[in-house]
Amino acid sequence: MDLLDNRSSVSEFILLGLSNSQEIQIFFFAIFLLVYVAIIVGNLLIVISVIVDNHLHSPMYFFLANLSFFDLCLSSAATPKVIADFLRKRKTISLWGCMAQMFFMHFFGGGEMSLLIAMAMDRYVAICKPLQYKTIMNCRALIVFLLLSWATGFIHTTSQMVFTVGLSFCGPNVVDSIFCDLPLIIKLACTDTYILELFIIANSGLLSLVCFILLLISYIIMLVTIWQHSSGASSKAMSTLSAHITVVTLFFGPAIFIYAFPFNSYSVDKFLSVFYSIITPLLNPIIYTLRNQEMKAAIKRLSSQHLGSWLTS
Repeated sequence: MDLLDNRSSVSEFILLGLSNSQEIQIFFFAIFLLVYVAIIVGNLLIVISVIVDNHLHSPMYFFLANLSFFDLCLSSAATPKVIADFLRKRKTISLWGCMAQMFFMHFFGGGEMSLLIAMAMDRYVAICKPLQYKTIMNCRALIVFLLLSWATGFIHTTSQMVFTVGLSFCGPNVVDSIFCDLPLIIKLACTDTYILELFIIANSGLLSLVCFILLLISYIIMLVTIWQHSSGASSKAMSTLSAHITVVTLFFGPAIFIYAFPFNSYSVDKFLSVFYSIITPLLNPIIYTLRNQEMKAAIKRLSSQHLGSWLTS
């Protein structure tokens, strides 16, 4: 820490936010607060329902509960600070606060990418190899998939942050975003960061693109398999699969766009970052609960149990 302080004269960054108008900022404050509350409630409902409801003790819902946990952590890495900043005229974040924010956002973002691949693998085995499903997707396999997701997120963020933390910041400290965005932050360094910029594009951009392509190929194979059958089970599989495809598209679309056109379209990237870190964690529980009858039934049972206990107490 002392080494970084000696090399840097910048102790904080100034965030420009979304607007300079006080009225608009109050409007954004209300919207973001409501969205964040919905994210917490929606994802917690999924996690708790999967834990307490025996009907949801299956690999698919195990992954769904962990996806909701990743969404909770991803949105909480920056959203509370963003909401508080809407009420402040001068929006600042400390140097180390900025580093921590970027670390956790890439940690949970990278982990979620891997988890989505694990979810696709689960659906692939269920649809294409149904007779071997319980054998392949056993408890050991679930734990391995989950540990790989955490490890991928940690390696992804550490490989970038280990170089970013060592940068010297001694000049401009204004960031045209609502939170610390890695491509924008490294542009403020006093040293030449061209190689680091290319590394970040390769690290985050290629990771997003490769994961998306792998998911796309697996979903195409599954769709072909489903179209070859015309049963009620195939209809249910199609409904579940369409929810997965929607979530994957919403998650990877903004991420790929941000890193396909880095460091140039700041205003576009700003709103895409909002979508990626705030809107997507809200859409995930909505998509999975509205499209999944078992999840809706579990949430109803959970609500009725707690309501009944509250009325009798």
